[in-house]
Amino acid sequence: MIIGHINLGPRPVLLAPMEDVTDIGFRLLCRRLGASMVYSEFVAADALVRMVSRSLDKLTVCDEERPVVIQIYGKDPVAVRDAAQIVEERAHPDIIDLNFGCPVKRVAGKGAGAGMLQNVPLMLEITRAVVDAVKLPVTVKTRLGWDASQKIIVPLAEQLQDCGISALTIHGRTRAQMYTGQADWSLIGEVKRNPHIHIPIIGNGDITSAEGAVKAFDDYGVDAIMVGRATFGRPWIFKEIHDALHSDDHAVDQAIESEYAPMTADWKLDVLKEQVRQSVARIDEYRGILHIRRHLAATPLFKRLPDFRQTRIAMLRAETVESLFEIMESTRPLIRAAETAQRA
Repeated sequence: MIIGHINLGPRPVLLAPMEDVTDIGFRLLCRRLGASMVYSEFVAADALVRMVSRSLDKLTVCDEERPVVIQIYGKDPVAVRDAAQIVEERAHPDIIDLNFGCPVKRVAGKGAGAGMLQNVPLMLEITRAVVDAVKLPVTVKTRLGWDASQKIIVPLAEQLQDCGISALTIHGRTRAQMYTGQADWSLIGEVKRNPHIHIPIIGNGDITSAEGAVKAFDDYGVDAIMVGRATFGRPWIFKEIHDALHSDDHAVDQAIESEYAPMTADWKLDVLKEQVRQSVARIDEYRGILHIRRHLAATPLFKRLPDFRQTRIAMLRAETVESLFEIMESTRPLIRAAETAQRA
């Protein structure tokens, strides 16, 4: 798949943009584990225009994570256009993505993000303004529609393409669904099969396993898939999907194969500890641990451990790296035993 001048190869798997999750440390980790391209947390256009330091900090990228995408959102065409120019000049990402899909009330309720699905003319105006203002490829991420009665993605995809975007990511839910229910990939497939569509179509929603990733490509013909919440506590999902997608390919990425092939329970625990270290180094010890707790709570590594509840509570209450690592290390014999039992 090619976006602008960026060749992502066959069947690429992308890290979805997620607020307070896809910081530079997590993006680097996911790239090393096989993500074909990574996205920043979304950044408010008006905050960039006002040069708010916290928003400007989100523009930090490094060469090791490329190709990398900076995602912005807003509802004022001038502000979003100016913000895109700031992103291009300051961050130099490979792609700029426009968020027309965030469903949370503080964004969509104010007309931005998925709120744009109720004002398509304004969405298109913003898209054209950004495409015309920057030299980088511009892409869009959106949803099927506002609610079940307004699933407008099929005609909307053509309209966005006509604005000059280089790729379109579709989350298979409406704004009304938020993150509930099951993602509907049938309309994503319909967009991809539309003979008038010639830009890459990226599917997003409920990709939680290697089997699901293979099915998304095989059944719906998308050019790429995007993985979001399934990465919580499981960044190695990219390696799992990579191996499944390229199991019959003799040209498997040898760097990924040689460095991450074992994927033992021991290795996965070490990956989680590395996430903790990165988070603490980027922020500070206390807040860095707070930032990583959702990953520790969600990881499947501990799911099969007997009587784990008290250990989990202690882990989530830890306030120092030393105490957290002591608790995590106490689980190592248990996860080894669970791995052995599963193989038996």
